[in-house]
Amino acid sequence: MSEAALEEVFVLSSIYCGEGEFRVLQQSAEDGLVVQINCCSGEDSRQSVMFHLHPSYPSSPPDISISSTGFSRTQCHAIRQKLLDRAAVLTPEPMLHQLVEDFQHCVELTKDLREGEDRLKESERVEEWTEVLLLDHIRSRNRYIGLLEHWSQQLQLAGRLLLGQNILVILQGERRNIKEFCHRLKTVKVDVDSSGKKCKERMMKVLLEVPSSSTFRNSLQGFIVNNYQSLSELTAVFQELNMAQVYQQVLPSLNG
Repeated sequence: MSEAALEEVFVLSSIYCGEGEFRVLQQSAEDGLVVQINCCSGEDSRQSVMFHLHPSYPSSPPDISISSTGFSRTQCHAIRQKLLDRAAVLTPEPMLHQLVEDFQHCVELTKDLREGEDRLKESERVEEWTEVLLLDHIRSRNRYIGLLEHWSQQLQLAGRLLLGQNILVILQGERRNIKEFCHRLKTVKVDVDSSGKKCKERMMKVLLEVPSSSTFRNSLQGFIVNNYQSLSELTAVFQELNMAQVYQQVLPSLNG
């Protein structure tokens, strides 16, 4: 092990001098030196980077391993790969300090990404959304409506099916469940075509997708089918549901 490498390790031990921050795990002339640096990225998350410095270091880059109590195995592997790629392009001189800084930067980026994903999942799980769908046709009425009712129950969605010149479905519930409802519409054979063959609802359109406002949150209960004969009757349904604003947004997409 070169004097420069030993000096670098000594400097690092002085920088990371807090309790449990820096550890020498192994040191021998044959196998080189193994050091570990620990850092915290939160009250319940601890990350560690371990460097194995071979006797030829820094002529050859160190081996690196990452562990964490808060990150997934995939995230740890991604951080490790970034550090290995970084070490491969650095000049063959003591590089641990640079790699530790890169490690801390990667930890912060991963933490921010994870928190952003957690916030998104939480908002989709908790926040109620309202979506209005336009269907192309319903020929096999009993089968089609039966599936819509079954899916709404399975996915804990409230809905209103409006049958008239335009076929509309209003849904309320968790956003991810509404997305699954729409996915099933386009991938499951729910109806029959003009020749009587079973078909999927490929022509379904999403007319509106918004977080439910306080004026019409929880305005739907169960899954109800309504028939309407005129635009005025359709307007009345939306007004009954306190969704006049929603109706004004979807009206330009309707026929007649």
